[in-house]
Amino acid sequence: MNLFKNINFNKLKDGLTKTRDKLVTKINETITGKAKLDEEILEEVEEILITSDIGYDTATRIIENSRVKLKAEKDRSKLNVTDVIKNELISIVESYNTNSEFNRLDQYKPYVILVVGVNGAGKTTTIGKLAHNYKQAGLSVIIGSADTFRAAANEQLEVWSKRAGVEIVQRSIGADPSAVAFDTVSIAKKKNIDIVMIDTAGRLHTKQNLMEELKKIKKSISKVIDYAPNETFLVIDGNTGQNALIQAEKFSDVTDITGLIVTKLDGTAKGGVVFQICSQQKVPIKYIGVGEGIDDLQTFDAKSFVDALFDVNEVA
Repeated sequence: MNLFKNINFNKLKDGLTKTRDKLVTKINETITGKAKLDEEILEEVEEILITSDIGYDTATRIIENSRVKLKAEKDRSKLNVTDVIKNELISIVESYNTNSEFNRLDQYKPYVILVVGVNGAGKTTTIGKLAHNYKQAGLSVIIGSADTFRAAANEQLEVWSKRAGVEIVQRSIGADPSAVAFDTVSIAKKKNIDIVMIDTAGRLHTKQNLMEELKKIKKSISKVIDYAPNETFLVIDGNTGQNALIQAEKFSDVTDITGLIVTKLDGTAKGGVVFQICSQQKVPIKYIGVGEGIDDLQTFDAKSFVDALFDVNEVA
């Protein structure tokens, strides 16, 4: 069974405009008109990479690898240099990027996904959009609203579940999140539903509480299905740049993250953080958000992402 891969190149390219202006346009301006690529130009490019939220370590790795490759090249024209940098960026995200659920849905039913992330990262809307993606693939979906601490989260998730046309399980505010998760997985098993998504509370103020809550949810659903959860997706806001990396680190401390979803890339110039997160966290990016519409959560593909970032032609 193949999942619906929602990749719209023009929409992706349009959504990365601000990051492109900050990263690629500046690199092109640095390289254009230079008769020879020298150390000074490479240092300028490295600084651009660092200030574009790619981060010092990742930028250094790119420049060092580019330096080695360019030494063996006779043609150091703008296009050649740009291609070397592009290929380095693609290699960073491809090194850790796998969409394992694409290959495992036939093996597990229901396929259970926990979704974690801080409040404000776009977690609730992402669940709705992801449910839509799965529905478009012809899969049945149920959502468990286990963020029972915020009334707004329940209401918002209900709206998105209706838009996606999927079932939702809710309880009253303040109810035990693990009980919601248990009920959701139980219903999914009884109805033979393909995909289960469990929304969790977006709190990070105390790691211990978060850890205990996630442990309790996992224990609860494993009573119904011993292999669950299959995935734990962390939703992070690309708009927050370096803070997104910190969030990834903190959540990785308290639970096993199997995939990342980076939201709001269309509204930020900090999209370079995608490369830094891949390089440092060694966790695959599964999906990216490039707009507010229900179709705007795209399957992450390394080559498409970098190609869209470096394509400076007008969007068709």
